[in-house]
Amino acid sequence: MSSPFLIKDLSAPIKSFIGVFLVLLSIGYFSGLAFVAQTDSTTPQGIEENYNGNEDEVEPQVLKFKKSSREMLTIIHTHVLSITMIFFLMGILLWGTEQSVLRKKILTIEPFISVLVTFGGIYLIWMGYTFFSIIVVISGVLMTLSYLLALSFIFFDLLKKPSRS
Repeated sequence: MSSPFLIKDLSAPIKSFIGVFLVLLSIGYFSGLAFVAQTDSTTPQGIEENYNGNEDEVEPQVLKFKKSSREMLTIIHTHVLSITMIFFLMGILLWGTEQSVLRKKILTIEPFISVLVTFGGIYLIWMGYTFFSIIVVISGVLMTLSYLLALSFIFFDLLKKPSRS
């Protein structure tokens, strides 16, 4: 199965455009991860506290309250839409690389599954099913690994010389 376009065969200005886009997209993606780390939401307990609060603890370092249903709807709505668009655009670009079809399939479908599992899991944690917190951590890690792999494959092809026609 051949790709309708190959990134390596694009003109230098279009490659530059894609490269700059990916740099800025990555700044946004990783600043979001930095925010997650700053809210201590990188551990199962931190995720539970971030959405369900910690006001029952004797002396919490930072007091957090349970999110309201409106806050949860806003968080889930904005994140699912924006992250889905990020991975849709990354997927389009990834299909323009010379990676194997299997690798492209995995790296373009897995992030959508991770988005569903991550934010569905966050909602279930908020509903009281706190055992989903470990699943949310795992799916978040898989989502980020997919992003990094796709990004590296796309950049690798941006640096390749065009094929001779």
